[in-house]
Amino acid sequence: MTATMRPPSVKRYLVRKLFLGLLIVFFVAAGANHFWHAEFYEPLMPAYLPWHPSLIAISGVAEIVGGLGAAIRYFRRAAGWGLIVLLICVFPANLHAALHGLGSIPEWILWARLPFQAVLVAWVHWTCLQPLHEKAEAAVSPSPPALS
Repeated sequence: MTATMRPPSVKRYLVRKLFLGLLIVFFVAAGANHFWHAEFYEPLMPAYLPWHPSLIAISGVAEIVGGLGAAIRYFRRAAGWGLIVLLICVFPANLHAALHGLGSIPEWILWARLPFQAVLVAWVHWTCLQPLHEKAEAAVSPSPPALS
């Protein structure tokens, strides 16, 4: 086997690591955006929910912590479950926005966000909750030789 050809398990491992990295960046950036542009999230909040600014900040912190937790192997599973719970919890706000509209966002985008939540849940599940193959990881970064 040449240096450019790798076993399929190693390729899958590298693709999952790439998507894990993208997930980390996505959630940290999305969480930070809750603070940079908090006014954007206010109209998304249903009227029946109290403390809109606090809930926006809490969801931003949860996205940042979940993203950073996914970066650390020891915390990855817990971070994955936390992100999935968060995605489920924000779904009512996304549904509210789709049903009632927001003047600045086209209606089709608001409706497209709803099934995209399922894509995000699948992405988190695949990168954070599915075990990576140890053999593939060892092939990518072999352990240093033991000292004798």
